[in-house]
Amino acid sequence: MNRRIFFTTVLLAVLLCSLSCGCGAEKSSGQIQNVKIGVSVYRKDDTFVSSLCTDLENDAKAKETESGTKINLNIVESQSSQALQNDQVDSFLSGNYNVICVNMVDRTAAAVIVDKAKKENVPVIFFNREPVEEDLRMWSEAYYVGADAAQSCTLQGEIIQNAYRKDPRSIDRNGDGVIQYVILEGEQGHQDALLRTEYSVKKLVDSGLKVEKLADDTANWQRAQGAAKMTQWIQKFGKRIEVVLCNNDDMALGAIDAVRESPLKSNAPAVVGVDGTRPGLEAIRDGSMLGTVLNDASQQAKAIFDLSYSLACGKGVPGSVKLTSGHYVKIPYRIVTKENLAKYLS
Repeated sequence: MNRRIFFTTVLLAVLLCSLSCGCGAEKSSGQIQNVKIGVSVYRKDDTFVSSLCTDLENDAKAKETESGTKINLNIVESQSSQALQNDQVDSFLSGNYNVICVNMVDRTAAAVIVDKAKKENVPVIFFNREPVEEDLRMWSEAYYVGADAAQSCTLQGEIIQNAYRKDPRSIDRNGDGVIQYVILEGEQGHQDALLRTEYSVKKLVDSGLKVEKLADDTANWQRAQGAAKMTQWIQKFGKRIEVVLCNNDDMALGAIDAVRESPLKSNAPAVVGVDGTRPGLEAIRDGSMLGTVLNDASQQAKAIFDLSYSLACGKGVPGSVKLTSGHYVKIPYRIVTKENLAKYLS
């Protein structure tokens, strides 16, 4: 009888041990052997997001080589569907992933994902699309990695301001003392789009420049839509357009495409973007884009990966990640123009 009790006790201990080990990163003699990080992005054809994902993959490979730990970095696309993204999160959770990283389709829907992750005790890191603050604060293990959207377009306005001070007619092409501008915005209701639009113009006004808005419209971060909107505006306003403020580089490149196919190509308006993507930097080099504001994908990817890996290993927030207000990692923006372009192209 005692022997049966003994074996039953041993069997229960083995089962409990296997269950507890199956819920986290695999360990052997205290060393993490396998880390699983699930990443869901709203779209893979977004140039900035694609670049960030490539950097994430490179960071994972480097850490795998350095540590000897097997790192399973699974990046999936939500195809702009919040319902699909929620299903992907469910799949990560049921697959015993150690950390989940989410580039939200709908930034106002983060509470559902935070709640799911909290119930399974799996840290969740949002990036690029900032959730509502109340949703992020629902749980201590919910984080956001990104940049200050207001800063990006304060700097964008600074690019125009600096160019004007250096040569007023390079911006105010008709010499009327007023800068006529159009704005290509990201998607409707997106926080970055709202802030980038507001602060780029605010910077110009605060610096004492007179401005006149001719038009603004959303182009959903996409080059083709940016080109289509710009074509319409060229037909309507023609040479009155002196500045094109764009919430990202892809839309700025679309505006440039439209200008090149129009009578404005001989006296093109000043176009500025945000993100500092490789195509955007190339456009600065060839002179078709005045400047952009670097949204540092590589540094954001590093922060996301370092935080993910450390949390997966049960070590909390690493020293390499500067956390503010308990939940936020903000990477500063930087101005890029022809004057400092070489630094970023390299």
